[in-house]
Amino acid sequence: MASLLGFTVITIDVSAVNIALPSIRDSLSGGMAGLQWVVDAYTLMFAALMLSAGALADRAGARRAYAWGVCAFTLASLGCALAPGIGVLVAARVAQGGAAAVVMPASLALIRQAYDDARARARAIALWTVGGSVAMAAGPVLGGLLTDTAGWRAVFLLNLPVGVLITALLVRVPRSPRRPAALDGGGQVTAVLALAGPAFAVIEGGHLGWTSGPVLTAAAIAVASGCAFFLVEARHPRPMVPPGMPANRAVSVPLVVGFALNAAFYGGIFLLGLYYQQLRGMSAIGAGLMFVPMSAVVTATNLVSPRLAERIGRRRVIVTGQVIFSAAMLTMLPLAAHTALWLVLVLLLPLSVGGALTVPALTALLMDAVPAERTGTASGLLNSLRQTGGALSVAVFGSLLNGPGGAFSLPGMRVGLLAAAALLLCTAVLSRLLLPAR
Repeated sequence: MASLLGFTVITIDVSAVNIALPSIRDSLSGGMAGLQWVVDAYTLMFAALMLSAGALADRAGARRAYAWGVCAFTLASLGCALAPGIGVLVAARVAQGGAAAVVMPASLALIRQAYDDARARARAIALWTVGGSVAMAAGPVLGGLLTDTAGWRAVFLLNLPVGVLITALLVRVPRSPRRPAALDGGGQVTAVLALAGPAFAVIEGGHLGWTSGPVLTAAAIAVASGCAFFLVEARHPRPMVPPGMPANRAVSVPLVVGFALNAAFYGGIFLLGLYYQQLRGMSAIGAGLMFVPMSAVVTATNLVSPRLAERIGRRRVIVTGQVIFSAAMLTMLPLAAHTALWLVLVLLLPLSVGGALTVPALTALLMDAVPAERTGTASGLLNSLRQTGGALSVAVFGSLLNGPGGAFSLPGMRVGLLAAAALLLCTAVLSRLLLPAR
């Protein structure tokens, strides 16, 4: 329960905040770039620090690392709620993301610790995934309700009692064994710069100009840091990403697929939240309610996915889910300002099925592909790639949506949907060719 609650709260924070963005902009006077940073400051730190957080979960013990992460996330949420300006809010979101990075792999490691049987572990992971998927889909509803009734700051204040409850539940969890795992400082620093550079370039490129000094500098730093990361890891005696791990197809393919899935899903949530409120003029709660059917479908599909994987094989489930997800992106292309709401809801259903069908099978496949002592590292790597996909998609989608005078750009939305569909189709083919037929 403690593991599920932690994963749920750090996930719900992402989608709930997306619905609160227009209110945050009005309250703190932030433009589109400011709103993108409110989302990506969290996601980028989540992605970058998760590489070390996986090793931290192995080294400190999953329970201890989890407790540290939950406490830090709760305090950072309070900082977000009290932020007087957009700069302070972004800084607090950075702290939130760093804490969430510790919570994520530690929660999976706690599940691995509790279940030795592979089948029981797969079901537990499916339940864990259900919590995250439902949180992601239901977050807009909760975010809209809180924003319209109590203000956007209530979205962050909600995390405080949940953090206290998780801390109380952890008292009953047995101590986790500590395993040797190096904390690679050089690799971590270069990873942060390599991920933050592209996001800065894309977000600020639309505002400062694509050939401006800061944007070109950020791009150069990203390239240099990416190269430095691989050099540091190659020379480190105990790198945070073991060299042999990505060489395993059962590891590398889920990493790429995870990136694509989150790019499409996070980008879609970001896009739809603004589409409902900026283009259609809906209230925050009205926009949030549009995600209710999506939440129900995600929950049902997550529960079906592990059983379906047992019957027809994980590869078929993973490939099918991505194809459905890609088709869902294409079916959203006709959306316009006056599209009937019932049609919008119908078009969103395939999107809900595709991602929810794929993630449980993908996660279980990865967990079974690595030894028990590397589960924290493997889960950290998977979720780092997933969050990176989400962060970069928000940066790209936000730039595409930013029309003349800050207006919502419908053509930009369609370009983003086409790009997401193409990416998912490519990873579906990759999965079909490289994943084991089981």
